[in-house]
Formats: sequence, C-alpha cells, structure tokens
Amino acid sequence: MPAADFTEIAELRQSLIRKALRYAIFAADASAPAVAAPFDEAGILQELPAGYVPVGFTTTDGVTFSGDLSNSDVESGQSASPTRSDVETDTATAQWVPQETNAAAVSLYENLPLSGVGALPAIGTATWTWSRPKTPPTLYRRLLFIAEDLNKATGEPLYIVRHFPSALRSGREDEQWTRTSEISRGVTYQAYLDDVLGTDSVTWIDGPGWRGFAEEPETP
Repeated sequence: MPAADFTEIAELRQSLIRKALRYAIFAADASAPAVAAPFDEAGILQELPAGYVPVGFTTTDGVTFSGDLSNSDVESGQSASPTRSDVETDTATAQWVPQETNAAAVSLYENLPLSGVGALPAIGTATWTWSRPKTPPTLYRRLLFIAEDLNKATGEPLYIVRHFPSALRSGREDEQWTRTSEISRGVTYQAYLDDVLGTDSVTWIDGPGWRGFAEEPETP
C-alpha cells in the first residue's frame, strides 16, 4: 500500500466548525401543520406554517439537545464483554430557559394551549389568567429550532433546522421572583414519534452558505 499523507487523510476543515450565532425557538399546537420543507429548491429559508409562535429571548445557555440511550446486553460465561447488545430506548429532549413573559413561554411552562380555547390572549388586550387543573392535560406540541451560522469564506448564511413534530413537556425548572434577575421559566420537552412523519425528530442543514461549500476548490 502507498504511504499516507496525514494532512490529506485527516481532512481537517475549520470551515465546518459550526456555531449558533443566532437561534430561535418556535412552538405550535399539535393541530398545526408539521414542517415538511423549511427550504426551497435553492436552499432559501421559507416562512413557517401558520400557528408557529416564537419563544423569544432565552438565557445564554441556549438550547440543549440531549436524551437517554440504553442498551439491553446479553452476557455469556465465555466472554468478559457482552456477546450481544440491542438498543432498548433512545429518546431525544430539548431544554431551554425563556427570558420573556410572552404567550409561548408561559404556555409551554404552564401546559396551556397556544391557540383556541384556553389560550392566552394577545399581550395588552386582556387580563391574563390561568388556573392549575385538577388533572393536568396531556398537550403535545410541535417544536422548531433554527440556528443561523455564516460561511466564513462567502459571508452567506447557513441554517441548521431541527423539528420535533410531536413533543411533550417532561420537566420544568423553578420559577423565581427576585429583583436581581429576570423571571424565567425553564422547560424540557421530549420528542415522541409522529405517526404521519414516522419519526420523532427531523434535522436539515441548508442555506446559501452551506451550498457554497460545494463550490470550494480542492485543497492541494
């Protein structure tokens, strides 16, 4: 076999290190359409379907995507390591802490509908009031997360879009009132399988900046 050039086979590319320079979170009731194509054929970000509302500002921790992965192992007397392993659970969650007191942030925290009966009215139009029900409802949401980065060479934007078509509140942080910090309402939502889409999470990467990588010359 011929000798290898480490620089060549390593394929280290600084341009592919991504950051969420700007990001936004959107939520909708389960009755809203799922996001099927956030980009057009040219890779241009499209408007969201009706019913999706922005969560607004969050803390600097941003959005944390995590989950739980567990395997079911088979152990055998002749082997120190498992002789078979199968995935038992593989869940996806998203956690963030909104800083705004808006309809989306409050509804996601308090488990209220985002539209229709029981939804909070527009800001400033009527008194906001809600009560904790005796039996908390099971409200599935549609969640959309969009991060924007830039192509270093062209300066054009590229986007990472993640969609939870069916998500359920699985945790919430303490709501603290203090004169030294904003009132925040941190939540965690777990993704569940959507029967129509056949998945619990879809991710896209596209945009003019992303497509610009295809035009980059080969590294000599």
